[in-house]
Amino acid sequence: MTNFDRRGFLGMGVGTALAGTMGVTNADSVEAAGAASPSVQDGLTLRWWGNNGWEIQVPGGKRVLIDPWLTRFKTGTYSKQGADPKTPLTVDKALIDRYVDSGELRADHILVTHGHYDHLADVPYLAKKTGATVLGTETHLNLMAALGAPEDQLAVVTGGEYLKFEGYTIRVLRSLHSASGARAAVPFPGTRPGYGAVELPKPKAIQDLVEGGTLAYQVTGGGRSVLDFGGSNFIESELTGLRPDVVLLPAGGGSVVDYVARLLRATGHPRHVMPTHWDDFDYPLTEPARDWGGLETLREAVATASPRSKFVVLDHLRTFRI
Repeated sequence: MTNFDRRGFLGMGVGTALAGTMGVTNADSVEAAGAASPSVQDGLTLRWWGNNGWEIQVPGGKRVLIDPWLTRFKTGTYSKQGADPKTPLTVDKALIDRYVDSGELRADHILVTHGHYDHLADVPYLAKKTGATVLGTETHLNLMAALGAPEDQLAVVTGGEYLKFEGYTIRVLRSLHSASGARAAVPFPGTRPGYGAVELPKPKAIQDLVEGGTLAYQVTGGGRSVLDFGGSNFIESELTGLRPDVVLLPAGGGSVVDYVARLLRATGHPRHVMPTHWDDFDYPLTEPARDWGGLETLREAVATASPRSKFVVLDHLRTFRI
């Protein structure tokens, strides 16, 4: 298999990549990196853990994580050569332990949007550390079980579920992954069905973590809602009637017809749009986020399609309250 260049799948050319770092802009309420989230009686607090990793704190202190990936091992994904599919999977357990054992990172639920390494690889260990219930497709659960996730904490979803928990709800939506090229190809495609009946060998390289179906999630609590997409594509009919306060919108989508305009129109032109999946994850979480080349294009598209939406950019580990 040839090297995988994610920029192609996200619709950006190599020449558009930016070498600089991005700070925080347009945020109504932003806290210093590493600061504890405030205690809230209403509203939600979001914290960005890089890539598509988000922590959502709801009233009462419950926390939901989406695609947490702290390890960020080097792949060269956003380089000219792209990632080598045989890049070994690693989990930085010491790093995760520091955040979890200090109480800085907790989770009651972990939501997986799809099975790729930069979304799923850390989830099995995080599930063990936090005791969180993990939602994902049959393929995602099969991959996580093979990586050692506690199977009694895994819950299969397919899209269409509307789930109620203490202080918050989770709405699961069918979605699509980014695609590009003449074949509209998805990177590392495929499924691994038979959860509970088929035991997979342990994934060893990034190519072993296949997409396995893509989901989007809306989390609602404290009178506010956040809608997250793990890939720069979507199913328009799934968004009918949704009016989130915040859309977490991946950079890219160059192969999707009117990607930003259609999505924001379908969700009622939300008050806040926050870019996600825009940082080059070859660099550590403790360093400022580095734009791989899609951030400014996304900012311009949002300004054109939904000028009343506030475009809020967070740096790594920063928080935003709605």
